[in-house]
Amino acid sequence: MKLESLKLKNFKAFKNAELKNIPRMCVLVGANGTGKSTLLSVFGFLKDALTDDVPIALTRLGGSRGFQEVRSRNASGPIEIELKFRQEEGSPLITYSLAIDEVGGKPSVAREVLKYRRGSRGKPWHFLDFANGEGTAVTNEPESVTTESELIRETQTLKSPDTLAIRGLAQFKKFPAAMALGELISNWHISDFHIQRARPEQEAGHAEHLSKEGENLALVTEFLYKRHRDVFDKIIDRLKHRVPGVTQVDAKTTEEGRVLLRFMDGAFTDPFLARHVSDGTIKMLAYLIILYDPKPHPLLCVEEPENHLYPTLLAELAEEFRDYARRGGQVFISTHSPDFLNACRLEEVFWLVKDQGYTFVKRASADQQIVDYVSAGDKLGYLWKQSFFEGAAPQ
Repeated sequence: MKLESLKLKNFKAFKNAELKNIPRMCVLVGANGTGKSTLLSVFGFLKDALTDDVPIALTRLGGSRGFQEVRSRNASGPIEIELKFRQEEGSPLITYSLAIDEVGGKPSVAREVLKYRRGSRGKPWHFLDFANGEGTAVTNEPESVTTESELIRETQTLKSPDTLAIRGLAQFKKFPAAMALGELISNWHISDFHIQRARPEQEAGHAEHLSKEGENLALVTEFLYKRHRDVFDKIIDRLKHRVPGVTQVDAKTTEEGRVLLRFMDGAFTDPFLARHVSDGTIKMLAYLIILYDPKPHPLLCVEEPENHLYPTLLAELAEEFRDYARRGGQVFISTHSPDFLNACRLEEVFWLVKDQGYTFVKRASADQQIVDYVSAGDKLGYLWKQSFFEGAAPQ
């Protein structure tokens, strides 16, 4: 999956903003308070709306005021999100648009549309079109038809107007387009890694992917060791080269059924438990486990990967994020680090600027002065630090 564009209207600081021609690795910079975290929260919001319904997603993002807090200040009309993406290289450009409004003091899905062209001409075909809990969805496989007239549409009524149609219809094979989109969004990974959540011992269990906050780090380490030893060995090899002294990592299950994450320092006989190693060591291990996941997420969001890491490690980490994206998982990263930005390419970088209370998106490759400096050998991090990214000076 590759997200081609993202359009936001009335979504917190983004009253009317759009990212176009999004690269596989998209890096966001900007002064504090310009909306980097908000932009990444769009993906978490959509995932929450799909798995837990719209009111819950609004409450998680906007607190007790929900819709009123998520909608841009002094704005009227619905919150609107539009994604354009391709499931694979050369496949049709798919548009998913969502509008959420408030009716009688309660959130409601005012409009939800999934559409794309099967050919190079003509209007896009609507495979899903709902408003306020009612609408139609196509029940036959898109690949099996050649004209829009062959599409079989079925009228459906959702249990509640605050439910996404793709959430309900994705459960049924008879609605293939909704099922594909639902599966795609549910597999997004929005990382909010908390080092202290990853330190404690874990109850024995099974985990193949690192969780949002990373509390299952020991379980995933154990899974990789047992099921993907080649991947595990690669991760440990890279960790050893970046963290002085670390020679091995393992996960041990105790007699009480708890999993301990242990780190071996070559200078000592006994291993250290996770609660005794540095924040940077824990975080680097977590990033490596995410980035060398045998099954990359179709979309990965990470905020400020530079925190707790030594600056000289960031260039290599940036390349690993880029490699992850090449393997099929698009990456969105926000950063405050000139060192990380120095390792980014011109076409990968966007910056956020706030004007009269709202945030707008600019692209580094669209600024001729920045293009000229980079062509002459300057690095993006240095240019950002020297305020060449107008309105986005680091703070």
